[in-house]
Amino acid sequence: MDIGSYKANMEKVLQHLQHEFTTLQIGRASTGIVENIDVFIPAYGMTQKLPQLGNVSLMDSQTIKIEAWDKSVYSSIEKAIYDADIGLTPQNQGEYIIIQIPPLTTERRKELTKLVARMGEESKVRLRNVRHDIIDAIKKEFAEKAISEDQKKAFEGEADDMTKEFVAKIDTAVKAKSEDIMKV
Repeated sequence: MDIGSYKANMEKVLQHLQHEFTTLQIGRASTGIVENIDVFIPAYGMTQKLPQLGNVSLMDSQTIKIEAWDKSVYSSIEKAIYDADIGLTPQNQGEYIIIQIPPLTTERRKELTKLVARMGEESKVRLRNVRHDIIDAIKKEFAEKAISEDQKKAFEGEADDMTKEFVAKIDTAVKAKSEDIMKV
């Protein structure tokens, strides 16, 4: 029984949560806010992620700068940002697009902390699914007489301990992100 491969799956759940946190608009500029936006380019007849169309960088702590390699795609980029419904307004400057990140209101900060908590709960569900897969694999090996009763109990305990460890890591990440959002 190799529990290490399941631990890697739990690590992926934690990494996914941390990546989701980067996409939140929390009053400071971050390239993560726009990196998952799909842009349909009529001239190409296809959709691409925004970073594949040019450089996405930060001008300062409140401004995202997008410099496309092909200047003819700026209208498509602007439309995609509007359509993404992330509450941001792109401004075409000719040579590049800038996006000003507005400061957060107290009400919006509270909404974001609720969203962060929900993301944390969804990640915990994913962790429990990985734990369920571990327990199923242990039961299967026990039924096939590949492991003893004592080994089964030991592996189940190890799976529970690993799950508790990752739940604690998720709780810590959610708490830290919530505190970061509430800072004025």
